[in-house]
Amino acid sequence: MHRSIKQLPADERPRERMLIHGAASLSDAELLAILLGSGARGESAVELARRILEDGEGSGLARLARIDAMELMRIKGVGKAKACRVKAAIEMGARLRSAQRKLTTIRNAADVGQLMMPRLSYLDREHFFVVLLSTKNQVLGTELVSVGSLNASLAHPREIFKTCVRHSAASIILVHNHPSGDPSPSPEDILMTRRLIEAGRIMGIEVLDHVIIGDGRYLSLRESGIEWSGRN
Repeated sequence: MHRSIKQLPADERPRERMLIHGAASLSDAELLAILLGSGARGESAVELARRILEDGEGSGLARLARIDAMELMRIKGVGKAKACRVKAAIEMGARLRSAQRKLTTIRNAADVGQLMMPRLSYLDREHFFVVLLSTKNQVLGTELVSVGSLNASLAHPREIFKTCVRHSAASIILVHNHPSGDPSPSPEDILMTRRLIEAGRIMGIEVLDHVIIGDGRYLSLRESGIEWSGRN
């Protein structure tokens, strides 16, 4: 027999358990149920949350982080409000992790990975960022330049260097993700990098590296031996 969350004993309700025992005591489904706020016809919020987490291939929180709000809304019982709440919470979590790991100085590609991986590892489209640096390689900020299709990101030099000039950046590091999870550079990635290096020379803004983020890993074009001079 189906019972709503309100019909459960108080110590079994996700919100009450969170207040008493803390958020860490809740399962993934219970945390998601709190975000959803309500269930669907014939099922509680927790039951709906379990169904969402088990839906499709690559089930669980990692898949939930990858799909967008429109895809989430294709699941029966998930409307616009529920989908937007869930995606907003995931984005806030990613930004919080990035802020907690934020470094004042970039010394190598590992620092870039630590800074950007929480935000880029599970996105379903390519996002192109620039890390803006001072003359002492201190982080001035990170700027999203473009969002591509499912398998491509278009980053125009004009948009990148307009951002650099606005923030008075002395140098930059290019960062984008591969939704496939494999950070290996494509020929287009290498060609675009060389174009941006040349554009940076003209502008007097050095491009220090291009870091590609995959699924829990990264690749530095500079550190992987790809010629950085821009010459063939």
